[in-house]
Amino acid sequence: MLITFQCKSYANITMFGDVAIALIRLMGHSGNVPGAILAEDIPAALTKLEQGLKAAAANEQDTQKPDPDEREVPISLATRAVPLIEMLKAASKDNNLIMWDK
Repeated sequence: MLITFQCKSYANITMFGDVAIALIRLMGHSGNVPGAILAEDIPAALTKLEQGLKAAAANEQDTQKPDPDEREVPISLATRAVPLIEMLKAASKDNNLIMWDK
């Protein structure tokens, strides 16, 4: 499943469903799709997301041991969240809402 985030202030962002739902939950929402964040709630959602990503990064470091035989390096949740963080900042600046759907 893919989830697309939409906002008038930023280009659409499409993510894999499991990653998108994890980020939505870090923002303090239930993870339901479709969903939205009202413009006035975006600063709080951004703060929660950034705090949650810090905690997730600490947890990822504890649980992921590098495997020398592994060809691919796992991409952290914080790295995957960068476009969404930029969208939240743009929406906050322009006072727009963000919606997501399948």
